Amino acid sequence: MARPRYVTLPIIIVLLAIGYLYYSTVFVVIDEWLGLTTAAGLTNAALSSVLAVMSVVTYGIAIYRDPGRVPFSYTPDIEDSESPIQEIKRKGGDLRYCQKCSTYKPPRAHHCRVCKRCVLRMDHHCVWINNCVGHANYKIFFVFVLYAVTACIHSMALLLGSAADIVHKDQQQSSASSKTTYIICGVLLFPLTLALSILLGWHVYLILQNKTTIEYHEGVRAMWLAEKAGNIYRHPYDLGVYENLSTVLGPNILCWICPSSTHVGSGLRFRTSYDPHTTLPK
Repeated sequence: MARPRYVTLPIIIVLLAIGYLYYSTVFVVIDEWLGLTTAAGLTNAALSSVLAVMSVVTYGIAIYRDPGRVPFSYTPDIEDSESPIQEIKRKGGDLRYCQKCSTYKPPRAHHCRVCKRCVLRMDHHCVWINNCVGHANYKIFFVFVLYAVTACIHSMALLLGSAADIVHKDQQQSSASSKTTYIICGVLLFPLTLALSILLGWHVYLILQNKTTIEYHEGVRAMWLAEKAGNIYRHPYDLGVYENLSTVLGPNILCWICPSSTHVGSGLRFRTSYDPHTTLPK
């Protein structure tokens, strides 16, 4: 049974922030600096509108799309030649089984204590979308962050350009409300742009390695144990940079920034570097 998608306070905060920054950028910064009737003003206003719309659309999809659930009938086939990896428990060596869901866990699946169920290829639970980020909505989440960062950088560039123009021309005619809008917009934009840029950079790194956030932390421990035993640890799902990008974002490079996920499979089986048909990166 799917967990209801409630509109929580963090979601309201995100939507209000997007709306306020869009209004401030278009109807205050661009209007006062470039003018909405000029070519430059119209171009930047159109770009801001497109980025805002794409941010809201991808954000909504990330909220309401189910991240991927484990079928009740799922049972791992240890003799399946196409699945050379069967993840096991750290202790005991048994196949991973969720006592709370009463089902086996497919590779890369984990139980979310908030959603109260196992999630396929779980990355993390995000309070800002009141949903898990997993197999079916990971790309949408990533594309949302990408559009949000681009929108923030665009708004910040316009804000700085407008502020520099005001200082250069020593203009005093700006109203008190406009000055307040500039200050609030700047206070919101700078930390938001920094935080989202760090988040985007982190997930770019994960995609290039074909890892989830959970697998990264598990890999740190696995690497330490391997080095301790004199071995070399290799992430089994790392297929090389381009294959990793294609696996997560899709085979068509022109659709990498589109909010589509038709390329994702069942989430029960993933290509690994141990597959005989996989070309290993050099």
